[in-house]
Amino acid sequence: MAASVNFPFLISFLLFSSLLLASTLGASDAPIVNGLSWSFYESKCPKLKSIIRTQLKKVFKKNIGQAAGLLRLHFHDCFVQGCDGSVLLDGSASGPSEQDAPPNLSLRAEAFEIINDLRARVHKRCGRVVSCADITAIAARDAVFLSGGPDYEIPLGRRDGLNFATRNATLANLPAPTSNASVILTSLATKNLDPTDVVSLSGGHTIGISHCTSFANRLYPNQDPVMDKTFAKNLKLTCPTANTDNTTVLDIRSPDKFDNKYYVDLVNRQGLFTSDQDLYSDERTKGIVASFAENQSLFFEKFVNAMLKMGQLSVLTGTQGEIRANCSVRNSDNVSLASVVEEVEEDLLEL
Repeated sequence: MAASVNFPFLISFLLFSSLLLASTLGASDAPIVNGLSWSFYESKCPKLKSIIRTQLKKVFKKNIGQAAGLLRLHFHDCFVQGCDGSVLLDGSASGPSEQDAPPNLSLRAEAFEIINDLRARVHKRCGRVVSCADITAIAARDAVFLSGGPDYEIPLGRRDGLNFATRNATLANLPAPTSNASVILTSLATKNLDPTDVVSLSGGHTIGISHCTSFANRLYPNQDPVMDKTFAKNLKLTCPTANTDNTTVLDIRSPDKFDNKYYVDLVNRQGLFTSDQDLYSDERTKGIVASFAENQSLFFEKFVNAMLKMGQLSVLTGTQGEIRANCSVRNSDNVSLASVVEEVEEDLLEL
């Protein structure tokens, strides 16, 4: 007599096994740039991810708004000349930094401070082996997860750039919030990001705030007819004139939670920026917006894929670049680091 089979158990087991396999393959099967690795710091700094996540939990408990600041910092770093931490550099005698370019003037000062604090904590535990570019990438990933979004692995091994981008390069690579979908799609296509990637990454606007000046063009002198009338009326209360410096949330439904409500906003004509709302007007992206508004899991899946692609743009690896002792200063310009090197060299001469 054939042995009986517990079909519900078997089905559950097979489903669990397939999910486990999928989660295992999710990281290892994703294409990664030569020089990066899923396990880059396993021997050099095995507690790296824990150090960063533990501290960010404390930061976000005090102010969840900092999550959006860290995510945006990573975006603005990667889009300009690759994920090399160049946006973290202060200006120098060679000229103004990327931070001084108009698109970056609204980056949160606290975000830079948090990255340097994380760098200090990591280097205290592991030595100067982890780049500021990698710390920024991990912080962005944790900003997503700790505000309600998906958790995912990212390849590591980025090195820090030695130079920051010029003002013109920064302007050219960071489309303004007043840009339409065509401008956004064309700009990001040069970075090998397709329409699904563009719509997915735009979902980062599900958290955070904006200054009125970034969307005043949709209210003054004439109201954008696409904008929901009640939404526009409420915005005008916050931004009574075109040059008001007040702020408002990017996602009116769940401003502090990383979810798919940003896309629900767009479907209801309640997107804040032209660059947001036009994604639901353009036929190339409208269907993607609608699918994400209906299916949060799909959005999370595509967002992770897009973040993995963006996070590897023009990275420096191997012997390229450096690992900064201070995220805002190149090692060659770091006076305190130079003095330490000189002391070590003097000690070696006395041996």
